[in-house]
Amino acid sequence: MRKTNIFAALAAVAAFAAPALAQDFTPENPECIAPANPGGGWDFTCRQVGKSMQDLGLIDSTMQVVNLAGGGGGVAFAEVVNKRNDENDLIVAASTATATRLATGAYPGNTMDQVRWLATIGADYGVIAVSAASEIETLPQLIDQIKADPTSIAIAGGSAVGGWDHLKVLIAAQAGGVENVRSVKYIAFDGGGEAVTQLLAGSVQAFSGDISEAKGFVDSGDIKVIAVLAPERLSGDFNKFPTAMEQGIEAVGANWRGFYAPGNMSDAAYDYWVTQIKTLYDSPEWKEVMAANGLEPLDLQGAAFQEFVAGSVAKIQTLTAEITQ
Repeated sequence: MRKTNIFAALAAVAAFAAPALAQDFTPENPECIAPANPGGGWDFTCRQVGKSMQDLGLIDSTMQVVNLAGGGGGVAFAEVVNKRNDENDLIVAASTATATRLATGAYPGNTMDQVRWLATIGADYGVIAVSAASEIETLPQLIDQIKADPTSIAIAGGSAVGGWDHLKVLIAAQAGGVENVRSVKYIAFDGGGEAVTQLLAGSVQAFSGDISEAKGFVDSGDIKVIAVLAPERLSGDFNKFPTAMEQGIEAVGANWRGFYAPGNMSDAAYDYWVTQIKTLYDSPEWKEVMAANGLEPLDLQGAAFQEFVAGSVAKIQTLTAEITQ
């Protein structure tokens, strides 16, 4: 399978039939776990969705956001499975990074079937960025430096080694002609915000993340995006960022964003959360949030999302084997 088509294949999922409205459940203390430190994509997912749901009256009280970093999401996953497996007020931010860690066995003793998958809120394309002061202007320049001296370039990401931010780097490096992708120096941090902080401090030379994570730092003038890992340029304000493809490097990496819930959440609570997230996704207000943050459409809920995650795990296992063999 062509590597550039990995995530196109994941999008071919059966249409979803929305569940009946759950009238017999309302969360008393809605909570969202962001499995990383503040400032990254999971943190954005919890905070933006919580705020938008409250603004639209989809939840009756403020969504409490808890940052529970560690293990590329593994600490949060284990917490939910082992200690909070029957809580109905709890949802957890997830993404392709979650599927990647599950696919590679990085959550010891845990599998995707131990939780219930709720819904997506969009897809976030990967980016490679450098500090605004960097002399590097293009992705080929960065890759040429890696080829010349792999030790001279350290790339930071918000997922663990072997996680999705790391895989995006390897996808781009391999597509750019790096023969031994294991020589690429990747440093993991607990969230994209911390990774960008290290970039700005000069501890690393590049950043691998997603467009929603990078946007605020681009707007502040701190970093510059040298490649978006999308098939073509994004729309709106993001159209100014070049793709890896147009620079001659066939690398595509789409990061879905969504939520899972405790495995023993009641059916009434599960249907409630699926329905409310779907209602949010369909709202004009959320379409504005998506446009402002570079999120592309990905509309999956309930059983269709469960099937999609299973497909993601299987495809990432194949991708990992292709790159690391």
